[in-house]
Amino acid sequence: MNVNKIRADFPLLAGQDLIYLDNAATSQKPSCVLAAEREFYEKYNANPFRGLYDLSEQATERYEEARAVVQRFLGAREAAEIVFTRNATEGLNLVAYSLGSLLLQPGDEIVISIMEHHSNLLPWQQAAQRTGAVLKYVECTQEGRLTPADVEQALTDRTRIVSITQMSNVLGWVNDVKAIAALCHRRGIVLVADGAQSVPHMPVNVAELDVDFLSFSGHKMLAPMGIGALYGKREWLEKMPPFLTGGEMIESVTRTGATYAEVPHKFEAGTVNAAGAYALGEAIRYLEGIGFDEITRREDELTALAMEEMKKLPFVRVLGSEDPKEHHGILSFAVKDVHPHDVAAILSADRIAVRAGHHCAQPLLAHLKTPSTTRASLAFYNTEDEVRALTESLKTLRRRMGYGE
Repeated sequence: MNVNKIRADFPLLAGQDLIYLDNAATSQKPSCVLAAEREFYEKYNANPFRGLYDLSEQATERYEEARAVVQRFLGAREAAEIVFTRNATEGLNLVAYSLGSLLLQPGDEIVISIMEHHSNLLPWQQAAQRTGAVLKYVECTQEGRLTPADVEQALTDRTRIVSITQMSNVLGWVNDVKAIAALCHRRGIVLVADGAQSVPHMPVNVAELDVDFLSFSGHKMLAPMGIGALYGKREWLEKMPPFLTGGEMIESVTRTGATYAEVPHKFEAGTVNAAGAYALGEAIRYLEGIGFDEITRREDELTALAMEEMKKLPFVRVLGSEDPKEHHGILSFAVKDVHPHDVAAILSADRIAVRAGHHCAQPLLAHLKTPSTTRASLAFYNTEDEVRALTESLKTLRRRMGYGE
């Protein structure tokens, strides 16, 4: 991988004196993706599906071509199993609301892990409150590990849905979603996966995993903000009621009712983000051009270097496993006696961008007895020099806070 050549594809990285290490929050965008979004508005800007004129038909074609790209990228059986959303959060809310209303009765159980992002926690809290179901948590170890056996122990005859992240946004731990799906399906339980962190960094094939649903965001994988996708098995999408209602998601409407459109359009109410979908397709092609073997190798190398350098600092504690291969580019750490917000502010003064806080995973951090952390998250376009700049700043951080070391 020629990292310097790749970095030249990213205008923000080339145009600012900035070390960007907040990739788990959002990624930077290559020029080809920015150009694709602009191209849609310059060449194809019309409302998809609604016009019987050439421009609208071209917009529809570009939008559906993007859906086919996502289908191929995820290994879905057909394009109809791909629902475009604003982000992973919307996709998970869609499933929790629509599938929850279909399956859940008072006393039924929803199982999630303690390591979930709030986007895969709050929707299930709400589903439980609406339906009278019970929300149960599977705990991870203090090292951040969680196994399929841990999930299996939480299942009962009343479990209807298991929803779990494929990759933790705090610890980088990757759950064995394939094994969890298999044990769920043996019991007739639906398996929902949050792919927001995993899809940008590793190959994900929904058919091989045999998940029933998987949601991801485009903005974490080089695409614009405001576009994402939900994969759902057709048999479930057919049964589920719509999440949002309004324009485009209907076949016909009367004063007293409506007939809904076929999937996936039943779940895409209103004017869609066609330009975002078009640019998401380009982002996928860009990632595939590099190859996930190269991406994961590169990110694992950077993670190993960062952990090696952090271990030399006795006042820095990295949460989770001591094995860098289990972090997948995500390093959440605490600096002795220094609040994470102060850590982030000092690093920002050194032109290093990291995230500080609870990372939308407060129950996990409470479980780990660490209210907040600083998080450095790496991408394939980061460099060894950037990693060393981070650890060099950390070396002097306590002294700059007045601790004399």
